[in-house]
Amino acid sequence: MAVPLPSSFRHRTVDADGLAVHTVVGGEGPPVLLLHGYPQTHLIWHEVAPALAAAGRTVVLTDLRGYGDSAKPAPVTDDVYAKRAMAHDQLLAMRALGFDRFAVAGHDRGARVGHRLALDHPDAVSALAVLDIVPTRHTFAHADAEFGLGYYHWFFLAAGHGIPERLIGHDPEFWIRSRMTARHSGGAAYDEAAVREYVRCFSDPAAIAASCADYRAAAGVDLEHDEADAAAGRRVRCPVLALWGEHSFVGRSYDVLEVWRAYAEHVTGTALPSDHYLPEEVPALVTEQLERFLAGAGW
Repeated sequence: MAVPLPSSFRHRTVDADGLAVHTVVGGEGPPVLLLHGYPQTHLIWHEVAPALAAAGRTVVLTDLRGYGDSAKPAPVTDDVYAKRAMAHDQLLAMRALGFDRFAVAGHDRGARVGHRLALDHPDAVSALAVLDIVPTRHTFAHADAEFGLGYYHWFFLAAGHGIPERLIGHDPEFWIRSRMTARHSGGAAYDEAAVREYVRCFSDPAAIAASCADYRAAAGVDLEHDEADAAAGRRVRCPVLALWGEHSFVGRSYDVLEVWRAYAEHVTGTALPSDHYLPEEVPALVTEQLERFLAGAGW
């Protein structure tokens, strides 16, 4: 079964200060960086990326540090998988491709990396789209029993002593398929070729360890960085598009635009008829929203 990306998209490995970042590039025009979430790879964008390229954009897909076919450094310290480090990887990867300024669209963990990238490197990010998240700082500050049950994986993955690594490693395919099935509603079915790629990449013990470290960072060092930004009054300056699933936990639990307007200066957005995995469930609607947003942002 073929991996669902056109042959015109070119694969290469980019060096980001010694860390190998797997990238896929297609199209010509203003650059747009697409970042995936958990537990996917760049292939979550397999329907959206070709459409954006056909619309006249250079589309860059990457696997985040610790995911897909990118490097998976051992999480020897808490900051190895801080969003600050993961965002810096993406900045260096884009520079290596010749892009000093670019738009970013991120889903799930990728949206958190994009948020940090826009805060740390505002001159590099022309526009930011965040799919089905509210900021990490807000989620922890307003966590309750409903959040704990709906997002139990945040706490499970952040647990120490090798517990999640061992349990997930026993049957990673079951974990991935169960997570994705539980958060799907009303949209297109997942592409089986893409899911098999997620399973292949996530079956690497180093990937499981890295993803757990990613969630531990969110509950630790990422919050420290977020609190420092809040205390200093730093907000995202570029235009922000927030998209979320009307059936997702985010859509049911937050006034998404109101939350984001506390963290960014120029926010628009809307719900889409899906659950969590918008780029796979409603790719045409995501593409339409992104293209309209990027054009409106002058990009």
